[in-house]
Formats: sequence, structure tokens, C-alpha cells
Amino acid sequence: MAMLGLLPFGASTFAQTGYPVKPIRLIVPFPAGAASDVVGRMLGQKMSELLGEQVIADNRAGAGGNLGIGVTAKSPPDGYTILIATASIAVSPAIYANLGFDPVKDLAPVARLSSTPNILLVHPSVPAKTLREFVNLARAAPGKLNFGSGGAGTTNHLANELLKHLEKINIVHVPYKGVTQAMTAMMGGEVDEVVMPVTTAIPQIRAGKVRALAVLMDQRIASLPEVPTARDAGVPGFVMPVWYGLFAPAATPRDIVQRLNQTLAKVLAMPDVRTRLTDQGVDPWHGTPEQLGELLRKDIERFGVIARSAGLKPQ
Repeated sequence: MAMLGLLPFGASTFAQTGYPVKPIRLIVPFPAGAASDVVGRMLGQKMSELLGEQVIADNRAGAGGNLGIGVTAKSPPDGYTILIATASIAVSPAIYANLGFDPVKDLAPVARLSSTPNILLVHPSVPAKTLREFVNLARAAPGKLNFGSGGAGTTNHLANELLKHLEKINIVHVPYKGVTQAMTAMMGGEVDEVVMPVTTAIPQIRAGKVRALAVLMDQRIASLPEVPTARDAGVPGFVMPVWYGLFAPAATPRDIVQRLNQTLAKVLAMPDVRTRLTDQGVDPWHGTPEQLGELLRKDIERFGVIARSAGLKPQ
């Protein structure tokens, strides 16, 4: 009886001190080079050093990030499959009728990681030097301008739907497998405009390959102080920041979730990590599993309101 009474304590202690004992797969639901890939690989490398086991990035791109999220939701809840997700995970319920998973019920929040602003970019051939000029072009020629995105249900898709709704304009959606592909397509002249995280946009902006018209947040950013906010550019309410969070399959043991959260807290406190992130326009933003869960639920509601107001229906 005494031995049986110690079993729950023993199991908890083993989970906390014995984990991990093999490599951990970090699902990145977007292609290599995407902002989530850059952030995920950076954090994964540092986590490997602290955990003593490799954290290996596994890119599972497709369906606006939902392919990789679905893989995670269906994986064993043992701590050896984890997911870096963006705010797109909260958009999908408003866009897709049959996701195959419930982001609230089928995933366990682990840690809030960081946030980064989205930025609206155009091809240099587009005769608009400001966001207001771009809106005026679209209004003068309905359906002529188009925008690329990382797929239906991504924040870069919903951002443009919000712009269309706010300004009553018609620009055509061209989805790609990831936002980096959309950026490449824009630089090649296939599409006119892309909204994307500033993390991966900065090099192309500084090289003059794309033109930045507005940052989609309330304040300008230190890495691109010359780029106005959408409000400063004459489109108030056009705000669409991106956050990153780490998730695991639902029913992952609490001790493992806490071990991962504490490890990420240490990683995000490292001066070299903070410098690398802030240099790329990313704000290190650690939080508890409960804070991430609350953020997810609130954004599912918020993005649902935006989607409905823009006339989008789940497909």
C-alpha cells in the first residue's frame, strides 16, 4: 500500500527529471525561411543546449499552417512533438469549415514566445508611394490589383481582407504555400502586394526589392523608423500584429509542459537571443501556458469578428 501511494509522486518526478531522453521534433507549419521558421530554429538551437537533447525543426507547410498544426494535434502527448504556431492558428476557425482539429481542445499551450509586426509591401512597379495612394489605386480600378498570402486563414490573408473591408476596395487574393513564396512571387512581378512579418521583410526592403508602405501596429518600429503605421498613413484601424507561441498535443503531462516553459524562459532571457530577435523586429515576449491559452481564445473571437465583418465564410 505504501508503494502504491508513492506511484503518482514517482511518475511526476520521473517526467520532470527524466525528460527528455531523445530528440524533440519541433513542427514548423510554414516553409523554410518564413518568420516562424527563423524564430523556431533560433529558439530550438538554444533549447537543445539547455535540455541536452536535440530540438529538430520539421517544416510541415500547407493549408495556411493547418497541415503542421494537424500533425501536432494527432501526435502522441509525450513531449517529443511540439509546435511553433503564429496567430494564424486563431484565424483558421473563421476560415475553414473542416479543420480536422480544434486549436483549443486538441493542443496544450506551452509558452508565449514573441510578437512581431506585420508590414504591407508592394512591388516597386506599383505607382503608390503611400498606403493611401495604394488604396486610391485599388478604388479607381476594382479587381485590377492583387495580393499574395501564405494561404487562406493566415494573418497576411486576413490583414488584406480587413483592409478591403475598411476601405471598401476590391483587390484579388492569390494564395501561396507560404508567405515567403508570396514575397518571391511579388518580387518576380506575379502579385502587386503582400503583408508579411517584418522579420523576413527587412532584407528585401533595405535592398530596394520591395517598397514598405505601412506597419500594421500602433507604433512605428525601431528597425524601420521611416515606415509609418497604417494609422499615420491614413487608414486607422488597420492593425494586424503577429504573435508566436509554443504548443504540444493535448494531454501532454503538466510536468513536461512546465519543463519546456521554463526552458524557453531561460532562452528568451539570453542577451544574444534578445539582440538577434529585436534586430529582426521581433519582441521577445515570454508567458505562461495560461497566458498563451487566454490569448488564443481571445484572438479566435477577435479574428472571427473581423472575418464576419469582411463577409468571409468558412469553406
